[in-house]
Amino acid sequence: MMRALAYAKVNLALAVYPPSVDGYHPLSGIFQSVSLHDVVTIRGATQDTVTVSNNEGPADSSNLAFVAMDAARRAARITAPASVDVVKHIPSGSGLGGGSADAAAALGLMVRRYGIDPDTAVEIAASIGSDVPFSSTGGSCLVEGRGERLTPIESLEGFALVIVVPPFSLSTPDVFGRWDEMGGPSGTPLSDGVLPPVLRGGLPMRNDLYPAAASLDPRIDDWRAELAVLWGTEVAMTGSGSALFAFFVGLDEALDAADVVDTPTRAVEAVTPVRHGWEPLDE
Repeated sequence: MMRALAYAKVNLALAVYPPSVDGYHPLSGIFQSVSLHDVVTIRGATQDTVTVSNNEGPADSSNLAFVAMDAARRAARITAPASVDVVKHIPSGSGLGGGSADAAAALGLMVRRYGIDPDTAVEIAASIGSDVPFSSTGGSCLVEGRGERLTPIESLEGFALVIVVPPFSLSTPDVFGRWDEMGGPSGTPLSDGVLPPVLRGGLPMRNDLYPAAASLDPRIDDWRAELAVLWGTEVAMTGSGSALFAFFVGLDEALDAADVVDTPTRAVEAVTPVRHGWEPLDE
């Protein structure tokens, strides 16, 4: 049996550019792994099976953790069936990269167990999804292109976040499609004063997908405004939504801020930065 933690990611900054000829949108942003995590387990079985808790993802061969395991299995020339079990804490359809994190953890476990060539592992990660290369590395990175160009940056520390996932999700393709329809708008950067010192004076902390997300579902604007009033600070969106977040000085302050959110949500989590995208657990 192999088991790992799969960490969520937050897009602290996300700049989006017009699609290239293949239809994909190049991007540039600061991605950060955070302590919210799923648990991925792979074990031998009599037939291939997938289980997912809380109905937070497909329990079949389309599950990204299974896709990663299967691709790695073929690369290692292994034919034995396996079961993939995912205990979900990262809400799906929220912009937190839960499916990609699960895939990265499954791939990492297989690479670790079977000694798969690192270049092959990189190719597998990129083939599964644009967030999987980052989740395979994790920590703090400048991510560019289609998500395949990673530049690790000095670990971002000295702050905490509160993540709120409203009781609705947004479709990533729909958000990008609306962004195109709107002519590729830029997001509004967070003010330097609400940023932790380590992020001040650098890249604009903006999410270019936010205007498109708010156009698709104006509730995201309402949630952002209400949280900003509740917490007395600016609030941002990660990825294509619907998860929202704000910066706090430390975990204690973040826990207090999470406690005052009394509107029904899919999740409210106080989190801290972590240095890996996934982490193996002792077998």
